[in-house]
Formats: sequence, C-alpha cells, structure tokens
Amino acid sequence: MAVRDLIIGSLLFVGLACGGAFASVPKYTLEPVPEYDELFYKEKGWTGADAAYSVALADNVTLWLYGDTWIGDIVGGKHKNATMVNNSVALQRGKDPSTASVKFFWRTTEERKPAAFIEPADGVGWFWIFDGIVADGKLYLFLIQTIRTDQKRVFGFKHIATWLGEVQNPRDEPLKWRVRQYKIPWGRYSENGNLFFGSAAMRDGDFVYIYGGSEDWRKGMSGRSMIVARVAPDKIADFEHWRFFSDGNWQADVNGISELFNGTATEYSVSYHPVIKKYVTIYTENGMSRNIMMRLAPTPVGPWSPARRIYRCPECDWHRTYFCYAAKAHPEISGKDELIVTYVCNSTDFWQMAKDARIYRPRFLRIKLDVQTK
Repeated sequence: MAVRDLIIGSLLFVGLACGGAFASVPKYTLEPVPEYDELFYKEKGWTGADAAYSVALADNVTLWLYGDTWIGDIVGGKHKNATMVNNSVALQRGKDPSTASVKFFWRTTEERKPAAFIEPADGVGWFWIFDGIVADGKLYLFLIQTIRTDQKRVFGFKHIATWLGEVQNPRDEPLKWRVRQYKIPWGRYSENGNLFFGSAAMRDGDFVYIYGGSEDWRKGMSGRSMIVARVAPDKIADFEHWRFFSDGNWQADVNGISELFNGTATEYSVSYHPVIKKYVTIYTENGMSRNIMMRLAPTPVGPWSPARRIYRCPECDWHRTYFCYAAKAHPEISGKDELIVTYVCNSTDFWQMAKDARIYRPRFLRIKLDVQTK
C-alpha cells in the first residue's frame, strides 16, 4: 500500500483570469485513499492494470477503462498462472468505496484463454484504451493502436494510429456492446514524435473538448505539449466537424494547432471544478516521473497556470527499476469539495513487476479542498 502521509499545503499557484490578474484558490489537503485501493485489489481474475480512465455512465455507475491488464491469480504477493491482455474495462456501482462494488470485463478466446476486451478492426497490433465520453446517447472511446517493434525491450513499441470506438448501447453489459470503429484522420506518427487525440475528453457547454498531444522528441522528455480540438456532441464521429484551437481561433485545419503548454503526459485529465471555478489538468510530469502535477485555467483552452507539484509517488523508492505514470483526476467519483486522482507504478523489468503485486495497479489519492477559505 502507498505511504499514508497526510500532505498539507496550499495551491500557491493560481489560474489566470481573463484580464491577466491572478485569483487565489483554496487551501487543500492531499492523502491516499486506502478504501479505493482495497476496492480494486483482487487476487483472482483481474489483478492489476494501468491507464485507469473513468467515465460516468449513470449517476451511480462509473466505467473504468484500462490498458495492459493482468488476468490470473496473486499468490504470495506475486502474479501466478497469469496472462497479460492489452485492455479491459470495469463497472463500478456506487461512489462510496466502502460500500461500492466493481465488476471487470475482458474477452476469452475459443480456447477459453483471456483476451483483450476490444481489438483493432483491421487486425493490426492492439489497442490501449484512453479516455471516453458519453454524448448523444452513445459512448465514445479513444483507442490508441500500437504495434511491437522489439520483443526484448520494455518500451519496444510504437503508436501507429488512433481510432474512435462508438458504442451504440452503453447501458448494456460491456460484453454485449455493439461497437463501431472509425480511424481518426488527424494522427501523425514518426520517430521524432506523434500528434494524436484522446488523452482527455470533456463536455463543456455546447461542445466536447478532445485533448491530445503534440510531440517533438528533439526537445527531450519535455517535448510533449497539450493540444485540443472541439466538436458538437452529436458530431463526434463526423470528423469534418472537428475544429482545432490555433492562436485563439477554432479552425478546420489541424496544421498550426496551438501547443498550450509542454511537459505534459500521453495520459492526463481535464475537468471543471465548481468550488474553485477553474479548469484543472492533472498529469505525470513529462509522462514518467515520481511527480504528479496540476495546472489551472479559466477556460478549457487556458491560459494554463504554471505547473505545481502536488504529490511525489513513494513507490519510486521501492526498487531501482520502478517508475510512475498515468496520473489523472476522476470527477465522476469525486465529492463536491474534492478531486480523486489515480496514478500507476510500473517497472522497467517485466519480471520484477510480475513478482511484486503491490505495483501495476491504480493508486488513489484525494485532494480535499478547504471550501471555508476565502
């Protein structure tokens, strides 16, 4: 389990107001949430995964979206008789982790072996599921298509496309979903970096905002920047209606899309918090780091405040091969004066990860806002 230190601080950074002035924000406390860690700790079946995006399917039903997933057993703190599949999903019923239930879903082959929940329609590589959103009565999933480039290297893979999964019947059990796949035409993929969408999705007013990343690895680890598109909720699968934020304008051409700030991650979250009346992005610094970062903005596109470290992941001290990533917030399960955040610890040594079941599962944090602060 994570170290249970209570971290007390204040949001010393602030969101920029439209006129350029700074506005204060409440103090907060930040602490691990062992009740959620325990809810998602399983020793049979689904026993761990990364990514961990969340989508509200109903007021009391939360969909969880995972990347690579362990299916099998945990025995003596190690993964045993286990298989790793490329993605899975779960349904959480209830928002109180002490009384909520969670059910996990993946598929099986004809030989009754575990298989990914969703696979590319063109049969190439696999999908990692990024964010999702419910709009116009449908569920939309952003699916990062990936292929293996080197079997011997932990990071021996590359992204080759992004797809949009359109679920026609999201209120049915996930194994009964009818899913259409549409290839998103805006992706760019090269050795020097990618341009993609699906890192985060948020409904705000008359639009769905779809965030992504623009990568330039000539700048090193900080070479990934936030980008954003928007579209009407009933036009998400009609790519001609997507518009891209560029220097204060929304344009039909993805060329020239503005980079809102750099040093972000492949996975992150963007949400509006009514207590502080600001948009909040949560991410792991530079994608892989012990540092979880937060920025605020007065609008969905910024301007974004300077980054503030809100947490240092203690798991990085457990073993020399461990690293943390995938930090994001989950307003779907958060109270009105808080924000629930998850992150994942992994290892650059697959077999070390396999023998330490403490890692490779979402860890939960709670940012509790002091609503009495003026």
